[in-house]
Amino acid sequence: MKIISVRKNPEYKDQAIQYFQDSWSEVPPAIYEDCISHCLDAEQALPQWYLLEMEDEIIGCAGLITNDFISRMDLYPWLCAMFIDEQHRGNGYGKRLIDQARKDAKESGFAFLNLCTDHTGYYEKYGFKYIGQGYHPWGEESRIYQISV
Repeated sequence: MKIISVRKNPEYKDQAIQYFQDSWSEVPPAIYEDCISHCLDAEQALPQWYLLEMEDEIIGCAGLITNDFISRMDLYPWLCAMFIDEQHRGNGYGKRLIDQARKDAKESGFAFLNLCTDHTGYYEKYGFKYIGQGYHPWGEESRIYQISV
C-alpha cells in the first residue's frame, strides 16, 4: 500500500482527476480538474492531492488545501475530499491519508490541520477535536475539527 502525491508524481494527474470526480460526484468536475492540474506547478506548499494505492488499484484519496469552501478563512490548511472505497472501509486506511496530510502540513510550517464534516465519531478516533461550526457559501453549515501536526 502506498500514498501517491500527485504533485510529486504528475503522471497520476489524469487518474487522480477521474478518481476525485467519481468519488465526489456532487462537486462540479471542473473543480478537481482545475485544482489538480494547477497544483503540479504551484510555487507554494499547497495544494497537495493524494491517492491511496493498494495492489495497483486506487482505493482512496484526499487533499490538503488552503480553504474547504468554509467561512473560517483564519484556519488553514484543510484536509478535504477524503474518501476510501466502500469495500475497503473499516481497515484504518483513512488514517494513512490523514497522517500524510499532517506530515506535509508540519513540513510546510503549519501548526494545525483542519477539516469540516458532518461526520461525528470518525475523525475524533484519530485525535481531531471539534472547535466549532463553519458556514458554506451555499447556506449549509459543518462541524470544524482541528489537530496539531
